[in-house]
Amino acid sequence: MAGRRPEPPVRELQLATLVDAPPAGDRWLHEPKLDGYRILAVKHGERVWLLSRRFNDWTDRMPSVARAVAALPAERAVLDGEAAVVQPDGRTSFQALQNALGTAADVSYFAFDLLAVDGDELARRPLEERKARLRALLADAGDGDATGPLRYTDHVVGRGAEVFAAACRTGLEGIVSKRRDLPYHPGRSLDWVKVKCLQRQELVIGGFTEPEGSRVGIGALLVGHVAGGKLVYAGKVGTGFDNRTLVALRRRLDPLLTTTSPFEPPPPRAWTGPARWVRPELVAEVAFTEWTADGRLRHPSFKGLRDDKRAADVVRERPAAAPAGATAGRAPRRTRAARPARSTRPRTSSPHR
Repeated sequence: MAGRRPEPPVRELQLATLVDAPPAGDRWLHEPKLDGYRILAVKHGERVWLLSRRFNDWTDRMPSVARAVAALPAERAVLDGEAAVVQPDGRTSFQALQNALGTAADVSYFAFDLLAVDGDELARRPLEERKARLRALLADAGDGDATGPLRYTDHVVGRGAEVFAAACRTGLEGIVSKRRDLPYHPGRSLDWVKVKCLQRQELVIGGFTEPEGSRVGIGALLVGHVAGGKLVYAGKVGTGFDNRTLVALRRRLDPLLTTTSPFEPPPPRAWTGPARWVRPELVAEVAFTEWTADGRLRHPSFKGLRDDKRAADVVRERPAAAPAGATAGRAPRRTRAARPARSTRPRTSSPHR
């Protein structure tokens, strides 16, 4: 599957803006937010390229997905979607995906958009039309079910608050809501928005602490985000690791060791403990409950490294106001009164059915 890569029909992927509530109304369709890597899949003849969000070639990292895309009944196709690993409980796991990349482990590609197929350039067509063409393409290939490496991501039209409630109740990260009537707009805008059940944030690793007792690798990560051209300290992440991850992180961090703190201002020792500083090059994804008043994470948990993100681009993500007509509110409490009708749960051939 080597060869010169053709230019994809877009130079930037369309990205969703974090908002504080799901949008209401039938102009919107809603998909489950998966815990994986955004991938643009390009097929040209017998050759396939799987491109990361920064358009790096990750084809060799997901051989089963590449083979499935190569088998599509089209001479040329460009799909947008998310690579993920499905856990036994039906949810996706970012850390499991990282462990699976480049191996024979099962990685699935959840396609949610089709930008081109054979002679048709679809990026300027309405989203709902693009998704209909995608569903038909996968059906013709015998793909798109809930078990294969290539799957169609279905959606629900309207009822944003109910879909969000169902997603949170079943343990998903959140939902992505998209204007069903609009073309593909590269970059970040309010045409696509995301609402999260739990807060998650990419953060730059600026240091770590040594392990204690029987722990291996590292004790905790010291992380921050970029603000005003400086790396601002955001806290200490000491949970969410298994032994394999701890050892792998130490291997990645040791070559980056330096003698001075990359954070400005340097955090007090009372916050970090005895610290080992590193050049701020690696990006971690972290789940947490909230930001404290002094700008630190409360109850953070490590989810994985983000090799698809640049440290310089990692800023503190703040939810924008929801689009006009959105339903106000936060992630629902798990009460009987908040339970929506069964029919509002996202009907998707992803694992979140």
